[in-house]
Amino acid sequence: MAGWARCKPIEATLRREAGRTLKPTLSWPHLVALGVGSIIGTGIYTLTGVGADRAGPGVVLAFGIAGVICAFAALAYAELSTLMPAAGSAYTYVYSALGEALAWLIGWSMVLEYLLGASGVAVGWSAYLVGWLHSQFGLDFPVWMLAGPLSGGLLNVPAVLVALLVAAFLAFGMRESATFNIVLVAIKLVALTAFVVLVAPAVQGKNFHPFMPYGFPSHVVGDAKRGVMAAASIVFFAFYGFDAVSTASEEAKRPGRDLTIGLLGSLGVSTLIYMAVSASAVGALSYTVFAKSSEPLALVQRALGHPVSAGWIAGAALIALPSVILVDMYAQSRIFFVMSRDGLLPRSLGKVNKSFGTPVVMTLLTGAFVAVVGGLLPLAKIAELANSGTLAAFSAVALSMMVLRIRRPDLPRVFKTPLWWLVGPLAIAGCLWLFTSLATSTMLYFAGWNALGLAVYFAFGFWNSRVGRGLELEPAEPAKAAAQER
Repeated sequence: MAGWARCKPIEATLRREAGRTLKPTLSWPHLVALGVGSIIGTGIYTLTGVGADRAGPGVVLAFGIAGVICAFAALAYAELSTLMPAAGSAYTYVYSALGEALAWLIGWSMVLEYLLGASGVAVGWSAYLVGWLHSQFGLDFPVWMLAGPLSGGLLNVPAVLVALLVAAFLAFGMRESATFNIVLVAIKLVALTAFVVLVAPAVQGKNFHPFMPYGFPSHVVGDAKRGVMAAASIVFFAFYGFDAVSTASEEAKRPGRDLTIGLLGSLGVSTLIYMAVSASAVGALSYTVFAKSSEPLALVQRALGHPVSAGWIAGAALIALPSVILVDMYAQSRIFFVMSRDGLLPRSLGKVNKSFGTPVVMTLLTGAFVAVVGGLLPLAKIAELANSGTLAAFSAVALSMMVLRIRRPDLPRVFKTPLWWLVGPLAIAGCLWLFTSLATSTMLYFAGWNALGLAVYFAFGFWNSRVGRGLELEPAEPAKAAAQER
């Protein structure tokens, strides 16, 4: 087998090295909250307006389509995460099923998913902060400190600050962070429920007509792609947080049960909430009013004469949106951690701090990257690029599930994807459909990012891979593991 196609044995994936093992501290409530905390965030609080701009009232259908495609992918994730309860998510599964080079590319693409995802949420949080301070206290700030160069400013200072604060908090310990995340998720769910209850009396049927003013397929209208599928391709950004649950596989107390509940439970809850909130917003106020807003839910409340509740909605977003940044940073730091443990990134980055049980250096580096991107780029650009990486990861996981079903039918599977021969292809087809609905420039950026990734792999990872050097074929003894440290 060519070096770039070498696979990491599944048995090796389940072994643990001394000093490079994460503590199993999470149960299913932590994992459901982890998924919901990542899923429900910027997508519903800020991208509702962007989606409505592209699809009109059809944004409700766009949320549903994105949720269904994610459900197919979630079934594949549930099977593989319980089969291989190790950190790394899609990267780990692809390494054992499809080979090292593809695994590297998926890990590299997931940088777009999680790092850009966290950056996008930081930008959304900044918008709500500015709107809340203005509506509550009449405070305004200069444009240069509220937006990056592409949006007429210099640096989005609030986005930078929230990213750095979350990174510092996450570095202190995963269990403490996960418990705190449950509190933030509860605040978020209460706020969204209150929004639906308050605006429901104002819902009017006329606001849903025409339901699809730009049609169903994605096509260019004016200066952007529009249609229900164009909206689905960007509101998809709001859903992919569920796969962050799989990155916690190694830290789950009972992975067989807890991971399945975490993955499917968080996705189901979030999809229902998304459709209810977007339908309420569109039904209560013409989408043309809030389509360009960076804080659409608060704007709807103010337009309906509820300034106090609008303040509470914005305040809840300020408190709860950092939970999404926390989960995305957590997921990315764990993926980098595993790539480092495998030798595809410098091994020195993958050490776990003895006091906190977390990869502190990797976590802080992740936070610094998120702060830079969030400080410089606008939300729409970040969301589309993040989606391209996520769609690649979802497709690869579905393909890995099918390959292992054929190649290794003997493996004990705690959870089996029903009708895997149908669910797998549907997940891949749905992801490809969404990918081709993205802006052409986004697809080109994605190709360029992965070309750079291949260059990095063949410059470093190919030569330093532990699998390539034969170090993952036999169980590592403590003395041997110490001697292999670099």
